[in-house]
Amino acid sequence: MTSFLMTLAASASETASTVADKFAVSDETYHKVMQNPDKVFFPNFGGGDNVLSEGFTVNRVLFTIPGINFKVYWYGFLIAVGILLAMIYGFRKMRSVGINPDRATDGVIAGFFGALAFARLYYILFNSDISLKEFFNFREGGLAIYGGIIGAVVCGGIVIKLRKIKLAAMLDVVAPCFLIGQCIGRWGNFFNQEAFGATTDLPWGMMSSKTVNYLAENCRELSFKAPVHPCFLYESIWCLAAFIILHIYFKHRKFDGEVFLMYAGIYGLGRFFIEATRTDSLYLMNIKVSQLVAGASVIAALVLIIIFRNMVKRNDDYKLFVDTDLSKTQLKEYDSYEADKKAKKELKKKIADAEAAGESTVELKKEYEEKFGKNAKKPSDDVKEDDSSSESYKSILEDDDASEEDTGEKADDDKEADEADKDNDTTEEENSNE
Repeated sequence: MTSFLMTLAASASETASTVADKFAVSDETYHKVMQNPDKVFFPNFGGGDNVLSEGFTVNRVLFTIPGINFKVYWYGFLIAVGILLAMIYGFRKMRSVGINPDRATDGVIAGFFGALAFARLYYILFNSDISLKEFFNFREGGLAIYGGIIGAVVCGGIVIKLRKIKLAAMLDVVAPCFLIGQCIGRWGNFFNQEAFGATTDLPWGMMSSKTVNYLAENCRELSFKAPVHPCFLYESIWCLAAFIILHIYFKHRKFDGEVFLMYAGIYGLGRFFIEATRTDSLYLMNIKVSQLVAGASVIAALVLIIIFRNMVKRNDDYKLFVDTDLSKTQLKEYDSYEADKKAKKELKKKIADAEAAGESTVELKKEYEEKFGKNAKKPSDDVKEDDSSSESYKSILEDDDASEEDTGEKADDDKEADEADKDNDTTEEENSNE
C-alpha cells in the first residue's frame, strides 16, 4: 500500500508535456465528457464499452423536500451517516476502556460542535478564496478534516476532563470513530466531484466536466483532457484499512492513548502521500498544509508511542483507566442507573397491563411511588453507601491531617455516646428498683 501511495506522489511531479502526451484521452471521449456535465466517466476502465467507461449520472442532490424546496445533498447526508455510525460504535466501546457512557455524552456533544466549527475555521484560514463572513455557509462545502479533529479533541476534551473521565482513554475510543466518519464522509467528495488528484492513465482514473474545467482554470501544467486520481477513494480505502487495524489491536493496547497515537500515525502516513497528488490542497505559503500536518503527526506518533511504552515497562504500578477504582465506581453508577431504568419500565408496563385488564393498580402505583417517586432513594445513593472505592478515591483529594482529625473527633463522639448510654441504663435500673 505504501509503495502505491509513493507512486501517486511521484505522478504529481511529472512535467506538463509528458503528462499531456501520456494521459490525454481521445477527442471523441473528451467531447462526450463535456456534452454530459451530469455524468462521471472512467475512460480507461475495461477493454470495451461498459457503464463506467461510458459514464453514469451523478447528482449531488440526494432529494428535495416538497413544499419548501429544501435540497438535501449527498455530501451532508454521508457525513451525517458517518457520524451516526461512529457514535454507535463509540458508545459500545466506552465500557471496555472504563468509561461511563452517560458521563461521556456531554463530551461527545461538545466534540461534535467543536469539530464542525474548527473544520470550517481551518478551511477558511488556509483558503484565500473564502472569508470569515461565509463561516456559516456550510451547505456550499468547505470543511477540513484536520481542523475537525483538532476541534473535537480540544472542545470535547475540556468537557471530558470536567466530567472526571481520563482523556487519553476517551481518545482511544474516538480514534476508530474518526476513521468511520472519514471513510464514509469522503464519498461526499465524489458526488461533489472534488478532492481529486493529478492526471493519470490508471483504470480507475475518473473524468467529468467539473474536473476538466477545474484543471483548465487552476492547473495549467496538467492536461485538462485527462482522467484524474480519485483521491477521495484512496483515502476512504486507507481509512477503512486503518479502522480494521485499530479495531483488532484495541484490546491489546499497552497504555491509555496508544490507539489514538496509532490513528494519528497511520492516517497521517496515508494522507501525506495522497495529499501529494491532490490538486485542490490548502496552502501555507508554498507548502501543502495537510501534508505538513500529516508528516508531523507520523513523527510525533512514533516518538510518543516509543516513549510511553518504555515508561509503562518501567512502571510496574501502571494501570489502564478501566482498572482504576475511579472507573469502577463510575461504571457501577452507570449500571445502577441502567438497572433502575429497566425496573421502572417493567413496573410501568405492569401498571398499564393491570389497567387494561380492569384490575386494581393501587398496590402497583404505591410500589412505583416508593421506588421511583420524588422521595425515593436514587441509584447513586446505593453506589456511595455500598462501594468503598468511592470513599477511597475521595480521600485522595482530602487533606490527610484533616482526615485524621475527623477520625479522632468521631472516636471521641463515640466514646461520649457510650458513656451516656451507660448513665441512662444505670438511671433506668435505679428507677425500676424504686
